[in-house]
Amino acid sequence: MSFDDGGAIIRLGIGFIIALISLISYFASGEVNPVTGENQFISLTVEQEISLGQQSVGALIQQYGGLYQDQEIQNAVRQIGRTLVNDSFANNTPWRFEFYVLDSDITNAFALPGGPVFITTGLLFQLESVDAVAGVLSHEIVHILARHGAQRIAQSELTNGLIGAVGVASGDRETTQAAAIIGNLVNMQYGRDDETESDTLGVCLMIQAGYNPMGLVQVMEVLSQGVSGVQPEFFSSHPNPDNRIGRIQETIQNANTVCP
Repeated sequence: MSFDDGGAIIRLGIGFIIALISLISYFASGEVNPVTGENQFISLTVEQEISLGQQSVGALIQQYGGLYQDQEIQNAVRQIGRTLVNDSFANNTPWRFEFYVLDSDITNAFALPGGPVFITTGLLFQLESVDAVAGVLSHEIVHILARHGAQRIAQSELTNGLIGAVGVASGDRETTQAAAIIGNLVNMQYGRDDETESDTLGVCLMIQAGYNPMGLVQVMEVLSQGVSGVQPEFFSSHPNPDNRIGRIQETIQNANTVCP
């Protein structure tokens, strides 16, 4: 056996160990979400998740060009968000919900782990009712309650661990870079189940807080109208709204049996 063969065997062994540790760490992190009742793989504690979100707020605001300077608009959106949280099942959770309007023409809304929720003026000013704004915010609130972001972080950590194992085992930098790109694409978007869950529980949250859940349908209709033009940034992390309207309407009709 040559020296090169021995080095390859060592790399394979180390790669296997890294992959095994990554898999064991991931599957050992299972816990039940008290809101959704689902078993999740989460690598962060509640405190770590809140801290991560808080630490990311400033950089994200800067990335989008700053907060919208009309304080009345900020206060109005913040009040809608607080009502959704305080008057629903979201109230008995540990998350630190905060609501921000970003001064950006990009059509987008998103949430950070732990509680921060953002909506851009590019999306906000297309919405024609308070209920529609509540629909956007409720959907993002549920992403936080269901810890979808923390799940993606755990998945990313697993992916990065396996990517590292591939890199060590192959000794091929290009192979590692290609695996990283594929891994990032896989982990970039919420899964379809996450989006359905956020739509469904978002309807329930709106009903409990006293908003008309048809506002969420209105949001999807607004977003659908923009598909033929410039695609909203919202679609980079949320599936096409046309496919979701029917499910949302069905949830509204069956809210008495669907909602917690």
